[in-house]
Amino acid sequence: MNAIKSAKTLVIFLLANIISVSLAQNSLDTAKLDSLLTYFSVNNKMMGDFAIARPEKNLFVKAYGFSYINNDKKIPAEPNSKYRIGSISKMFTAVMIFQLIEEKKLGLDVPLSDFFPQLPNAKKITIQDLLSHRSGLHNFTNDSSYMDWYTRPKTENEMIHLFENQKPEFEPGAKAEYSNTNYVLLGYIIEKITKDSYANELKKRITDKIGLKNTYYGHKINTNDGEAFSYSFENGKWKQQPETDMSIPGGAGAVVSTPEDLNKFIQALFRNKLISGSSLKEMTTIKDNYGLGIFRFPFYDLIAYGHTGGIDGFTSMLAYFPHDSSSFALCFNGMNYKMNDILIGVLSVYYNKPYTFPSFKTFNIPESELVKYIGSYSSPALPLKIDIKRENGSLTAQATGQSAFPLTPVSETEFTFDPAGITIVFKKTQSGKYDEFTLKQGGGSFLYTREK
Repeated sequence: MNAIKSAKTLVIFLLANIISVSLAQNSLDTAKLDSLLTYFSVNNKMMGDFAIARPEKNLFVKAYGFSYINNDKKIPAEPNSKYRIGSISKMFTAVMIFQLIEEKKLGLDVPLSDFFPQLPNAKKITIQDLLSHRSGLHNFTNDSSYMDWYTRPKTENEMIHLFENQKPEFEPGAKAEYSNTNYVLLGYIIEKITKDSYANELKKRITDKIGLKNTYYGHKINTNDGEAFSYSFENGKWKQQPETDMSIPGGAGAVVSTPEDLNKFIQALFRNKLISGSSLKEMTTIKDNYGLGIFRFPFYDLIAYGHTGGIDGFTSMLAYFPHDSSSFALCFNGMNYKMNDILIGVLSVYYNKPYTFPSFKTFNIPESELVKYIGSYSSPALPLKIDIKRENGSLTAQATGQSAFPLTPVSETEFTFDPAGITIVFKKTQSGKYDEFTLKQGGGSFLYTREK
């Protein structure tokens, strides 16, 4: 799902000072690309698999780090290790919806009330609204209570009852706003129309059809099946994350796959092996930054189509560049850096653009000094209070209703959390304590002060 556990913003390949240049790809420098990804891996910035493909051809497939870590036992990641792909699942769901439309079993203008009349605004919401995130239905994963139950199974009736009691965010069609609720419902609609499970329909309609051997509806993680666990990097080591019960994300985020399979999927999609050209055109028509189950990403003067995903500690991305039929897929089970920055590096190597490896030097703050930062901070500009705590010799930050995340010092006053693009800059008072800080993220800057 859309970074279902923590991050709630779309990751895009946006570069500053975009210039129009020719980016013709002649030959891939695999040694340089491997060196870059190895550099990220050995510095504990990521673990997982990466693959690049063109039609009928893999250009690069390699794994980094471990798929499982438990004390002294470590299972190295392999190219066929399987990962939860989160919201990339929405692309699979959208494709199956378009297949049903082509079979005359559904239409983009069919109202949600034909399936779930009890839901808010069901008569006004169409299948197209669900696909394009224009339904106005509340995103259930944004609820602070979500973290209390996401690891426990839920039935369809329980999920519908949850949605039924959530107030809509806006009138259907008024605007676009990302909501996992839309695609959970689309998954249920597929099951109602076909009278079969999402898992079986996925197999019949997509994976068997184009030969995806390592893609399926997820279940409890099993290393004996080559499945990876997910991790966050805390206090100098990778810490295993809890598992979302896959009965919850459904059509919004329950698919498991590999980068190699994901490339096969998107290559088949854009070669009209899964849906017609007219359906693909509908799917890739962008309005208010959303297509129908797909996003558009810019890189210099090029455009790619695809999706990102995040669930628990898993991070994934799939993108296809129509101009040269290149596709890029990554499945990471550990991220300690901004995925956007890793992708910029990869694409720069692939398209022969200048790129400098980042520096990962950190600043050492004596543990005895950390007490000066600890406290509860609030901002008049944001409703979230942030607690700064000391844990195992390092600082963590925790916003209201969210999980704590580690802070990496880059100076005495500046700390970062790279996976979410967060920078916190403290200001020291005359007393020597830090009573305020500025939170910077996504171009925003917010002043927080210590609560008395």
